[in-house]
Amino acid sequence: MKNLFSVTHPCPSQEGNPEHGAINNNHKSIGLCDSPLERGGGVCLTDVPFWWRFRPAIKILMVIFLAATLVTGAAAQGISIEHGWQFAKGDSSQWSSPAYNDLNWKHIDVSKPWEEQGYPQYDGFGWYRLHFVLPSSIKEKAFLKDSIRINLGVVDDNDEVYLNGKLIGKYGGLAGDIKTSQYGPRSYTIATSNPAILWDKENVLAVRIFDTGGDGGLYGNNHSINMLSLMDNVSINTNGDFYFGDNNSLSKSISLSTGSNYVYKGKLTFKVTDPENDSVRSLMSTDIQFSAGKPFNYAIYVAKLPKRSYRLTYTFVEEKSHDVMVKTEGTPYVLTPDPGAKPRINGPDVYGARPGNPFLYLIPATGKQPLSYSATGLPGGLKLDERTGIICGTVTQKGDYPVVFTVHNRLGTKTKKFTIKIGDVIGLTPALGWNSWNAFGLTVNDQKARVAAKTMTDKLSAHGWSYVNLDDGWEAPQRLASGEITPNQKFPDMKGLTDYVHSLGLKMGIYSSPGPRTCGGYLGSWQHEDQDAKTYGDWGIDYLKYDWCSYGEIAPAHPSLDEFKKPYQVMRASLNKIPRDIMFSFCQYGMGDVWKWGAEVGGNSWRSTGDIEDTWQSMSTIGFNQVADGPYAQPGHFNDPDMLVVGKVGWGDSQRNSRLSPDEQYTHISLWSLLSAPLLIGCDMGKLDRFTLNLLTNDEVIAIDQDALGKEAHQEVKKENYQIWMKDLEDGGKAVGVFNTSDKYQTITLKTSENGLKGYTKIRDVWQQKYLIAAGNNLTVKVAPHGVVLVKLSK
Repeated sequence: MKNLFSVTHPCPSQEGNPEHGAINNNHKSIGLCDSPLERGGGVCLTDVPFWWRFRPAIKILMVIFLAATLVTGAAAQGISIEHGWQFAKGDSSQWSSPAYNDLNWKHIDVSKPWEEQGYPQYDGFGWYRLHFVLPSSIKEKAFLKDSIRINLGVVDDNDEVYLNGKLIGKYGGLAGDIKTSQYGPRSYTIATSNPAILWDKENVLAVRIFDTGGDGGLYGNNHSINMLSLMDNVSINTNGDFYFGDNNSLSKSISLSTGSNYVYKGKLTFKVTDPENDSVRSLMSTDIQFSAGKPFNYAIYVAKLPKRSYRLTYTFVEEKSHDVMVKTEGTPYVLTPDPGAKPRINGPDVYGARPGNPFLYLIPATGKQPLSYSATGLPGGLKLDERTGIICGTVTQKGDYPVVFTVHNRLGTKTKKFTIKIGDVIGLTPALGWNSWNAFGLTVNDQKARVAAKTMTDKLSAHGWSYVNLDDGWEAPQRLASGEITPNQKFPDMKGLTDYVHSLGLKMGIYSSPGPRTCGGYLGSWQHEDQDAKTYGDWGIDYLKYDWCSYGEIAPAHPSLDEFKKPYQVMRASLNKIPRDIMFSFCQYGMGDVWKWGAEVGGNSWRSTGDIEDTWQSMSTIGFNQVADGPYAQPGHFNDPDMLVVGKVGWGDSQRNSRLSPDEQYTHISLWSLLSAPLLIGCDMGKLDRFTLNLLTNDEVIAIDQDALGKEAHQEVKKENYQIWMKDLEDGGKAVGVFNTSDKYQTITLKTSENGLKGYTKIRDVWQQKYLIAAGNNLTVKVAPHGVVLVKLSK
């Protein structure tokens, strides 16, 4: 990767870097180098005397280490409304009234969906009520006194909000009605003079929710009522990439900006913390100023970092209001070794296809280009392109066909045994690919899909990634007169797009719903299943994600098991009528214990959870609760704990860095691989940074997910602060994840003489791809907060 600063000087210069634009006079730069030098306004720090770091004449930001990505937001005068909520199913206009007697309502935790709190599989209306006192002191102490903001966390799927019986907001300010899905974060702003507010008296906040399916309710983080703050118009932008230099150095551009004409002045403070012992490694402040169109920019250079994450906290205090904004981020660290120049064949050891259907497989291989490919034992009807490694054709006879792949370059040759299974089951290993939703939401278009496909070819397909999946938002508003579905103007040629994806040796996926509308309000497949399946076949689609969504309006209020199965059985029958292998992914959030019958109904994977967010609470809650469904995973049929939230995500027009820390992202990929989960990248593929590529291109980690045995890991050890998960592998080995679920460093011991590990003497750290030495019968590892050590044990 490019270094942010000149390679001829260890310090940043005032001239900046042409890649990021010139550095203006409102720019500060910091770094580490071999001697204390001052050049062009920048400073390099090393082993200098303590007094030197605090010379008052130097207005700089001094940083020794950087650290993990977590936004805490602006601090303002306000109160928490996390606790004290009550809940009732159903719907009544009386429930908005402050006079309504809700003493018999059930208490509810607004950090979790209602399904997790005694209301499983419930869709439709539910009401939340909260009694609270809003003290006028928060207004008196605030710098801005004209408005308050009510933060409600996440609404799933739509809402109306009443304060003391008066409607103060609905639908997130968007169009539609309450049955239109408007899932997402929710806050409403009202004037402090609004008569709905009763200052220093009891208030009643009532929230009417309609859930279309899956998780429902009011949940997540940040339930509070705050006075508006000057910081509401300020952004600490840390979304730029870290650039990796020599000797584990890092550099990055950061800025403070505002759209307000107010001139912000104040103090910006860095606190650098070593999370292993919570020691503060550096604490320095500088005076700053910025306004609309004049951001405060600075660059950071960090040298000689170890391979772990440090925490950097940015704190801005505005001088007049004393309002505070705090943001922290973590240093990424790369564990995956670079691929060697000699050939290596990656990916699974087995691939399934149905007889008579088009066959497409790209041999995933790394090594210095050009590579040449060959194969012995290919069944009749298949042909290998020796230049690209793409195998295509049609096989008519069922059977298991042992094949040997060979990849060659000028530095060597590599072979691999592989099995092609022609039969009734496809998707013998979990899908590896990309889905558009977590990056773009409903803004996905043809160009974004092509960028994803080209990036996958250039950077990921050599490691086995193959699916390019469109999520919601591709459908036209009406069907053709014949009833056929057609894409909207964002996709002028769906067949052409699919042909392009196939020309790269990749697969194409699409999205629909068994209901009349998708979750985003686009056309679903209700009563057009045969037509849609044929259309997908004509386009060349290889994967269908089928989302429950508005089918909740068609199904009974309390569906039976047969009624949960029905829409997926109907579409399965339609897919069976077309001469094409289409992976079938159920998206119905685990309702009716889908893992018990998903394979029977013909699913290749099925969502076992609600939607994931890029937070530790969401990811860890989902991942570490995949216990009951584990025994049902098998080749061709896998539990799906939802898509990945690493890299740059956004669910719409703009993307930002995942809020998961680097350690949490290692946990995310490790845990999903142990769970034999589909790995569907959810980030902007056009902006893959080195750290994210490191997560997605470790062939030994991917091999755990793609293991031909198809088993899911089980939770072997569960303690208050750590967990150990184990997975049986096809070669007789075991993959083991040691997870630190606490927010402190921990030393954790894996007893290799117990837990079914006796006799496994070889222990390999798969992220670092190196063998470890155990002390006697124990492997003792130091694990970062929310981090993981992932090993493979063999005899």
